[in-house]
Amino acid sequence: MGAWAIAVHGGAGVDPNLPKERQDEAKRLLTRCLDIGISALRSNVPAIDVVELVVRELETDPLFNSGRGSALTEKGTVEMEASIMDGPKRRCGAVSGLTTVKNPISLARLVMEKSPHSYLTTPGAEEFAKKQGVEMVDNDYFITEDNVGMLKLAKEANSILFDYRIPTVGTCGAAVDSHLQMNGLPISVYAPETVGCVVVDKEGRCAAGTSTGGLMNKMSGRIGDSPIIGAGTYACELCGVSCTGEGEAIIRSTLARDVAAVMEYKGLNLHEAVDYVIKNRLNEGKAGLIAVSKNGEVACGFNTTGMFRGCATEGGFMEVGVW
Repeated sequence: MGAWAIAVHGGAGVDPNLPKERQDEAKRLLTRCLDIGISALRSNVPAIDVVELVVRELETDPLFNSGRGSALTEKGTVEMEASIMDGPKRRCGAVSGLTTVKNPISLARLVMEKSPHSYLTTPGAEEFAKKQGVEMVDNDYFITEDNVGMLKLAKEANSILFDYRIPTVGTCGAAVDSHLQMNGLPISVYAPETVGCVVVDKEGRCAAGTSTGGLMNKMSGRIGDSPIIGAGTYACELCGVSCTGEGEAIIRSTLARDVAAVMEYKGLNLHEAVDYVIKNRLNEGKAGLIAVSKNGEVACGFNTTGMFRGCATEGGFMEVGVW
């Protein structure tokens, strides 16, 4: 029997001027999710079940950018994506383009367990969801008043808006002159707030899951790293990893898989592997990740101003942070 560990994230890239009440609200949600995961792990719930349970909680709360509260496309609609991976046999499931599935992470798991495939996208993903009897809601359920306002500001600034939780004209206006770029094009202040969870249970089984609504004012049909196995999510016999940040950079660097790869091929431990990929694999992209190892270790890394995150281990360590 080994030792369990869990980590959660609510996105990398935090505005340095983020109001304290917003920080405290995020910390409370992350703490609640950790408590849910810790309780399940103490009851010997398998890692893959804990990941789904925690990410569902994050999707249901509108605070972060997943499920209810997802970022809006340029058309004012929500298109969600998610993936989940079970380390022992490297089974995985992913979905994208979802508009009516209440909990994308659960549909991703059903793709893994109830279909012959690894990845489904709309309209096939939603047809599969109906056949599986998952809870469906109108697209309006996911749209919040805050996000409607931020989409308006993003359109006025003619920008893909990352920091869509800070509704100030000044922030959006500054975005036009930002030095940050995505695929060579300027973008605004960086804070996408994707959610994720990684877990290792007492049996040493690792699992990971990631869920997001993507970018505010994104082109309809855009898919980021979150549903791409090896980029936004990865789990194997060594570790479980969930990423957040500039999706295009994460995809190019296959960031989540690279953590496992340098552990396997370079013999690095978890902390060394996380540090290595953040420093050497992003090619000026901005991102962060959380990870656990089969030995009960937990680690996080990011090259942004901050990352909403929390982690806990069986040994009693628990931490929730932003910066």
